[in-house]
Amino acid sequence: MSNTPMAANPLTRAVLEIDEYVSGLGWDQSARLFALVDTARLRAEQPSLADRLGLGDEPEKSGLTPIEQDEVPTGKPLDEFLATIAWPDAVVGCALAVERLMLPPSAEAQVPKGLSEAALTKWVADHPDRQEVRMTVGVLRDGTRESALRLREKDSPTEVLTGSDLVPGLAEALAATFEE
Repeated sequence: MSNTPMAANPLTRAVLEIDEYVSGLGWDQSARLFALVDTARLRAEQPSLADRLGLGDEPEKSGLTPIEQDEVPTGKPLDEFLATIAWPDAVVGCALAVERLMLPPSAEAQVPKGLSEAALTKWVADHPDRQEVRMTVGVLRDGTRESALRLREKDSPTEVLTGSDLVPGLAEALAATFEE
């Protein structure tokens, strides 16, 4: 995960690092959840783990370190799964990478009314303008958010779109994992 460009802030760098890592695994992956920990604190409190993760004392290795969590269950809706998560104090943020199908805004008027969730999913999957997208969304305990979007048809690090409000619903669900 070392080819991530220098970004403006640690959360953006962490989200892009996760996007790069997941991209290296290819498409058609299940969702992946990451804890975000303060790198300096990790080095100080768990030096052997920091060594295993390749975190030396270099200043460029400061910021946030993503640590992949156990597999996200596929048989449970993502929002229900996220509602079961509680993070320890050492975790300053979390991120999720997930693939979805999306339609351009122009297709919104074409959506048939009254479809069940399963029927809507099938309708979107069969739509000729659908696009596969990987969304990587990160949030911090203080409410800071960042997202990276990668289209399958433009699968290149230079084509990744970033922004804090690209996937607000997912960001809200992740932020809720820090509420008591």
